[in-house]
Amino acid sequence: MVRACKDTSFSNYAYNTLLKPFVPQFLYFDEYYQMRGCENIEKLQKRVAEKKLEPSDYPLLGLIELARLDIPQLLNAQRTQEIKNKLEGAGNHLTKQILPYWSQNKHLQMRFDVRPAKPGDPEGMREGTNIWGEVYDTAHLVSTGLGTRSRGFVWFFSFVAWYSQIKRRGDNVILLLDEPGLTLHGRAQADLLRYFEQQLKPNHQVIYSTHSPFMVDPTHFERVRIVQDLSIDKDDLPRNQQGTKVTRDIFDATDDSLFPLQGALGYEIHQTLFIGPNSLFVEGPADILFIQCMSSILGRAGRESLDDKWTVTPVGGSGRVPVFVRLLTNQRGMTLATLIDIQEGDRRTIEGLYKSKLLKRANVRTFADYTGTKEADIEDMFDEAFYLDLVNNEYKNALSVPVQSSDLTSRAPRVLQRLELVLSSNLTGSFSHYRPARYFHENVAALETRISAPTLDRFERAFRDLNALLPR
Repeated sequence: MVRACKDTSFSNYAYNTLLKPFVPQFLYFDEYYQMRGCENIEKLQKRVAEKKLEPSDYPLLGLIELARLDIPQLLNAQRTQEIKNKLEGAGNHLTKQILPYWSQNKHLQMRFDVRPAKPGDPEGMREGTNIWGEVYDTAHLVSTGLGTRSRGFVWFFSFVAWYSQIKRRGDNVILLLDEPGLTLHGRAQADLLRYFEQQLKPNHQVIYSTHSPFMVDPTHFERVRIVQDLSIDKDDLPRNQQGTKVTRDIFDATDDSLFPLQGALGYEIHQTLFIGPNSLFVEGPADILFIQCMSSILGRAGRESLDDKWTVTPVGGSGRVPVFVRLLTNQRGMTLATLIDIQEGDRRTIEGLYKSKLLKRANVRTFADYTGTKEADIEDMFDEAFYLDLVNNEYKNALSVPVQSSDLTSRAPRVLQRLELVLSSNLTGSFSHYRPARYFHENVAALETRISAPTLDRFERAFRDLNALLPR
């Protein structure tokens, strides 16, 4: 120790022997560090020797190292089959690394090959020896060059190859990632977040920048730091507040800086509050109130109510149901069903749900299935006189005279159609079918004894049919 201290200062000695082994390296990866899918090995060897690597070289070198090969072996191989086997082994390893986190296509396999250059090869690869990367689709039995795949896939593959090299070495590193997943769509970004959480986080600290709400984990907002330059919008800031700042104080953030967090939080609220593993789509808030009340009434009477496992989701009209269903049918483990209004103009849309195989026929329920009519809203599940009583009580200060069943002379199939014709000359202001539903909800204890047996039967049949769809 004394001799070592003579050669350097004590502080340098203490750092080099005690601290340096524990100081991590910072490794940076961005969208430019992507494989091209093919490379000339001699030129790669020259760039390595001259320490003039191109960004695309880093993941390729990671792949070569993963195959337990080096560049001289690729150029001076004694047995071609041995190299090919090792490259296939590397491709198989990367396939196993990628596919669990690439939910868009589970039928892909990575393949690599080393071949002598040909005159028709890409420019810069017409002499010497080339390495080629391909993606084999086991479903369609066709190969495509790695470089011709989507930019998002190439980025993801390149990152995994690069990271495999880091992981194999066991280096103490902090990973710095610039806009990871920039070329991936929302679902693939969620896959990437899962890869970070399961593969990177246990071994390294990861710091990445993003503008995408899909790259913000809404279950871990405490990890988020906001990067912003307040002086862009304000000219009179004190000097110590100027320039780019990193903060975790949400109250100091600008609207632009908050946008990714708002997007992530909004998506999470939508998934947890409005969408559940068992989602029942209805037309609007009025339907929710009527369904909740009738379910409670039936439950108190010892009859079958709507199972609490259902999440009742208003979609704003039957025309929007196919959009909601299509967006959610790819999510595994979900039960989707409808209980919606039906008019003659909606019939093709509603029938399309099961004819296009988005939903099974049993999962597409309309109120007409229980009223025995061609058209029906939820209001038609009640006796006409009972529903008119809800309207008269809710609008008693706006009606010139109460509405009677005898006033509904129209032959329109739905009670709302018949009612609106009468109210057009009898009501001050406009009619909202939500308000009678709200009145029913607020006064259900006083009203439930006046609900007819046929009404109870209709709702119970609907709830029984829906409950039968739930997984057991």
